Amino acid sequence: MDKKIRVHELAKRLNMSSKDLLAELEDLGVEAKNHMSTLENSIVNMLVEIYSSEDNEKDVSLKSKKPSKPKDHVDMGAEFELEISKKDLSVADKAVSHIEKTVEIDENKNITLREFCDLTLIPPTKIIKDLFMEGKALTINTILDRSLIEKIASNYFIHVEFKTIKPIEMVDPLKSEFDKFYEENKDNFSSRPPVVTIMGHVDHGKTTLLDRIRKTHLAEKEVGGITQSIGAYKAVINGKSITFIDTPGHEAFTEMRARGAQATDIVVLVVAADDGVMPQTIEAYDHAKNAGVPIIVAVNKIDKPNANIEFTKQELVSKLNIIPDDWGGDTPVVPISAKTGKGVDELLEMILLVAELRDIKSCTVGRARAIIIESKLDKFKGPIATVIVKDGFLKLGDNFVAGRTYGKVRSIFDDTGRSLKEAHPADPIVIMGFENLPDSGSVLYVMPSQKAAREYIEQFKAEQNQVQPKRVRLENIFELSQSGDQKMLNLIIKADTFGALGALKAAIEKTEPEEIKIEIVHAGIGNININDVLLASADQAVILGFRVGVESKTELKSDQLGVQIKTYEIIFDLVEDIKAALAGMMEPEVVEEIVGHAKVLQVFNISKVGNIAGFQLYDGHVDKKCMARIVRNKNVVFDGQIEALKHFKDDVESLEASQEGGLRLEGFEHFLPNDEIEFYVKKEIRRSPTYKQSESKR
Repeated sequence: MDKKIRVHELAKRLNMSSKDLLAELEDLGVEAKNHMSTLENSIVNMLVEIYSSEDNEKDVSLKSKKPSKPKDHVDMGAEFELEISKKDLSVADKAVSHIEKTVEIDENKNITLREFCDLTLIPPTKIIKDLFMEGKALTINTILDRSLIEKIASNYFIHVEFKTIKPIEMVDPLKSEFDKFYEENKDNFSSRPPVVTIMGHVDHGKTTLLDRIRKTHLAEKEVGGITQSIGAYKAVINGKSITFIDTPGHEAFTEMRARGAQATDIVVLVVAADDGVMPQTIEAYDHAKNAGVPIIVAVNKIDKPNANIEFTKQELVSKLNIIPDDWGGDTPVVPISAKTGKGVDELLEMILLVAELRDIKSCTVGRARAIIIESKLDKFKGPIATVIVKDGFLKLGDNFVAGRTYGKVRSIFDDTGRSLKEAHPADPIVIMGFENLPDSGSVLYVMPSQKAAREYIEQFKAEQNQVQPKRVRLENIFELSQSGDQKMLNLIIKADTFGALGALKAAIEKTEPEEIKIEIVHAGIGNININDVLLASADQAVILGFRVGVESKTELKSDQLGVQIKTYEIIFDLVEDIKAALAGMMEPEVVEEIVGHAKVLQVFNISKVGNIAGFQLYDGHVDKKCMARIVRNKNVVFDGQIEALKHFKDDVESLEASQEGGLRLEGFEHFLPNDEIEFYVKKEIRRSPTYKQSESKR
């Protein structure tokens, strides 16, 4: 049996005096004689929820703190200050009782009491106390159903409108303008150096490979051979350039892609020959694969005694489904030693070959567009950023916007620290001239003038405040799969063991119907982390976990990006949820339901209106939302919408069998006596997916 808590113990826990707590209990109708009285657990839990919540303390305080007025506070005439304490609780009651407003609530979204209070500006303590007196124990995290929302709202003179609220999607306002310009200037495109990102498992040699390339193949060096590292640099081999992005890893790579900034043309996946394919190798590969860029595998550390190139290739096949080119596949696999330099030139030549086959080009006219790779605040230079030019020439004096800030190009430096007057496509550069620090991964667009840049950012910020993240959920996946012929359900799955992961993948594959493709964007072992959320955001995927936890701050990131995370202890429950989502993605079947029959008795010609059919309904019913089909001599002569429905001279919404009425149709007047009228409605019937019987996936 749970130990009951005494009044003085709870008062200490709530950081208040026993006297004040006894007064609060008296207000709630709870009998407590003195500080030694014991309290029921339900009472304790409610009081802790009310007075210990950090969020509650922001709204109301037992120490008579004045709450800050919310930004969206509705001016109700005289301003009033709300302090919840025993002596002035009646003042709060009076103030709340006179609140009158209308709020909109998304009928498809669960809403907690906390969120309801944020919308209505009613203190949570007020609602919790009032409902507790009616025998309903709520907390600020209680999810409210529709009937409870309506009940609470009516208590405080709030009108609630339940609507299907579609989230506003954030669209790059300049992207379409630039894309249209590039589409119209295809003749002004020319080849440019490829932009390459190196990814892979920790300690497999990414940094060593980058250092080897940097030392051996820099385009130019400063006096004394000292090279300035700026997060991106250009290497030259056989007279041809390659731009490398020196990023922290696949996190930054995918975050850029999620923002629509696809900076990379080719990914080099580094796999150690003495270690093989590891969890982060799989993760990095999935990030690259889903970006749709070509991948080259560099099998590193071949200088080590225990290196096994053939075994590593076998793991590429078994764990990543990558078939090396020398095994008949289409993925180049190059053995290298970043430490000794062996094979590095061959790797660079392969990059140039893949780039040549991809025919990588950029526009050389018009205003420039660039990707911000990283940014920082320099104590001498102010906000600076490393960028890679994607299209056009970026010049000194250009006005630009970048994410939520704008500026003017005041200085340009290349990867060796040399000052430039302009930068060309694929050039990695550092620029100065930002008003504020730009976000990494944002797109820089050159604008016609400083005024245009400033006005654009002001409008952009105003619109961005109204934007909600696109919420990718199993329940609304149908809405997100409307584009394209093939419907797709993207999943990221995490499990506690390889065995469980294999069973999970097999169970999911068996649920794939013929009409919808299930794409497992990434499958891994271990807890759900921020990398999973970034990848899910970029690919509109749902994260499903089986017997795993969620790492700290991951849920916060998922909420910011609108990514759903669901965890399960039983595979059956997971599969059932997927089946329900698949059923929701099926295009409904439209069927006709005959609701009534009638016969035309007489045709009336009304001036300025046209012909109206006088009819008698001999079975069923008809209303204005029905469709009407005119049948003459067993042939359909018209099928369309009802424009007007009358009973004698009155417009009516519906008629029942044996009644007479008048009918006007949209686009048809050629009625004849004895024409048959068939009234029907169209209904959508949800179809069930057709599951494959014995087809296996790769």
